[in-house]
Amino acid sequence: MVGAEEYLGRAINGLKQIKGTQAEKLKAAGRMVAECIASGGILHIFGCGHSHILAEEIFYRAGGLACVNPILDSGIMLHEGAVKASQLERLKGYGKIVLSRYHLQPGEIIIVVSHSGRNPVPIEVALEAKGLGLKVIAITALAYYHQHIKSRHSSGKHLAEVADLVIDNCGEIGDASLSLPGSEIKIGPLSTILGAAIINAIIVEAAQELHQKGITPPIFLSGNLDGSKEHNLKLIQRYKGRIWQL
Repeated sequence: MVGAEEYLGRAINGLKQIKGTQAEKLKAAGRMVAECIASGGILHIFGCGHSHILAEEIFYRAGGLACVNPILDSGIMLHEGAVKASQLERLKGYGKIVLSRYHLQPGEIIIVVSHSGRNPVPIEVALEAKGLGLKVIAITALAYYHQHIKSRHSSGKHLAEVADLVIDNCGEIGDASLSLPGSEIKIGPLSTILGAAIINAIIVEAAQELHQKGITPPIFLSGNLDGSKEHNLKLIQRYKGRIWQL
């Protein structure tokens, strides 16, 4: 039998695996983000399909950095057509079009999220950003790369091969984590849970790094806390010239 207890157990095991194997990379990612912010830059984040959820997870977030620029394109966010979004994620040149709407500056950081790391658009976004002088952090399931699942990008490369820093979400091929007894059907995807933990861990590391340098990290307060409005408005005024979604 499988159920909620087994699913939550798999999620906890995944988080433990990340903690045990990716800790140094999370610290390195935090340092990269902190250095970018200390130099006046902002953090960009991109993902297709369900991976775009992680961009929204850390944008305008209580307890999160105010200088997060979510690169969101409705065509690849499912709500305007799931099949179309999957097709666009494999369309050569679409990543460059998406990035053209945003002002990315050399020396800044972009996090590219893709569970499989094999589809053209996330790889294209990473390559295009590197060409513009940004550092690329990838969050992906390295199982796809290690088990030689073929890339769909024209270069033949996986996202893990083009990023400056790769963080393994320790997820499975196909994302689903549980098998129904006596069936080939698998259920219980984990990439969003694991990815959200990773991305928030990076933010925590970056904020701590800034604090240690004597720099007050630009952190939003919850809008449901009395007195938070003025604090948050100052941060919005500071960054809205770079982050148009604010």
